[in-house]
Amino acid sequence: MDAGLIAHARLRPDAVALRLDDVMRTYAELDDRARRLARVLHKLGVCRGDRVAVLLPNGFEFFEALHACGRLGAIAVPVNVHLKADEAGWIVSDSGATAAVVDESLLSALALVRDVAQVVVGRDYEAALADVPETGEVDDAETIGDGWPTTMAYTSGTTGRPKGVAIGEDDFRRLAAGVAAGGQRWGLGPDDVHLLVGPSYHSGPCYWAQMHLAFGGEVVIMVKWDAEGALALVERFGVTNSHMVPANFQRILALPDDVRGRYDLSSLKMVVHAAAPCPVPLKRAFMDFVGTEKVWEYYGASEGGGTVISPEEWLAHPGSVGRPFPGNEFVILDDDGHALLAGEVGTVWVKPAASSFEYHNDPEKTAAQHREGFFTVGDAGYLDEDGYLYLADRKSDMVITGGVNVYPREIEECLLRNPAVVDCAVLGVPDDEWGEVLYAIVQSAPGAALDEDGVVAWVREHMADFKRPRVVELVEELPRDPNGKVRKPKLREAYLARTTEGR
Repeated sequence: MDAGLIAHARLRPDAVALRLDDVMRTYAELDDRARRLARVLHKLGVCRGDRVAVLLPNGFEFFEALHACGRLGAIAVPVNVHLKADEAGWIVSDSGATAAVVDESLLSALALVRDVAQVVVGRDYEAALADVPETGEVDDAETIGDGWPTTMAYTSGTTGRPKGVAIGEDDFRRLAAGVAAGGQRWGLGPDDVHLLVGPSYHSGPCYWAQMHLAFGGEVVIMVKWDAEGALALVERFGVTNSHMVPANFQRILALPDDVRGRYDLSSLKMVVHAAAPCPVPLKRAFMDFVGTEKVWEYYGASEGGGTVISPEEWLAHPGSVGRPFPGNEFVILDDDGHALLAGEVGTVWVKPAASSFEYHNDPEKTAAQHREGFFTVGDAGYLDEDGYLYLADRKSDMVITGGVNVYPREIEECLLRNPAVVDCAVLGVPDDEWGEVLYAIVQSAPGAALDEDGVVAWVREHMADFKRPRVVELVEELPRDPNGKVRKPKLREAYLARTTEGR
């Protein structure tokens, strides 16, 4: 099967590749604009193997930039557009980017970065593309993997600065083949319409959009997440699938029944979710809403490896993230590197089918997270007797209270079974007597009569007493980042700042 942007621009030039509201980019238009941008970047000195920072919100230009890099054999470095200038600047500098494609509104993020050539969307971008001749390939550049883009993702991490997940230059074609294999695994094709609801700079949403472009599908872009807006787009454009995170499920289910029932979702064949743990009650409720057979889940990391679980399997193994993709192997090890038995919680180690990643500019972290062909990103979990993986938490999220290990995720699952709770996060905070105690941040359902005592009482009724939160905070909305994740270190820092000020 022919695959990739260049192939589809040749075979199906008038097919819609990207759609944003009432504006479209056909495959021919997207390919032409990527070619022009590649020429612009090449004239700025970008060559094969170079890195190009991409600081763009969801939009056509993000994909033009990635495919321009693909034509050059350069590596795109997507940067979180919500970062402050010092955070974004550090990623651009650490990556060694020689150029950046940046939205005019985000230029301040590059204020502290020197010696990086810039193509600014909203200022000189259209004029620069218009100056490129109508025909002709990029001078002295090779087309690698049919121009499919290669990215270096920066992991969010739980401590310290984010790290770039770098691959070797020899892996360009392997990664292109991986995109093709992924599209085939999920059965994607030119009749699919994908709704991009997450930030395109994040690995999961970006990968899913790219799989659809590789297989000739259409990608409908949401600039900013809106629960009702997503349902409206499904109906309007006949969306067949979407990649979401549990926070998207929560926001959709929080809509009034008459609003959710207003839209025809019959075109929707599959919703795939990942990136954050999904509480069992939440997933069951979302399955009831869109159709049990439509909700799939996978687990993976920018570093590689992964599991997948079908709706039928999940109903038989609720809470699991599935079994390994073909060619992958998972083991659970204790802190001394010994393999654990089924049901025993330890660190999740993965041996992917193929992987040669390293953490950019950090050989010590690279070595620490590899072991005899396996790697770990620090997740804790266990395998059941049938080989299904269950996640507990990141090891860094584990709380030791009174000398006992507690995984906050199981308390979150317990709280979310309470119909008065819409969202929650549980983490550990310092305590003079217990070492750490559990701190629960809870968002209650509209009109629910829920107070701090009620939160504690619910947990004590359903779990061992040592797992009850000793500090509870009720909030109107739980703060999540654009990827749907709760940044617990930030919540912990805010709590410590408040308690320190109060002394």
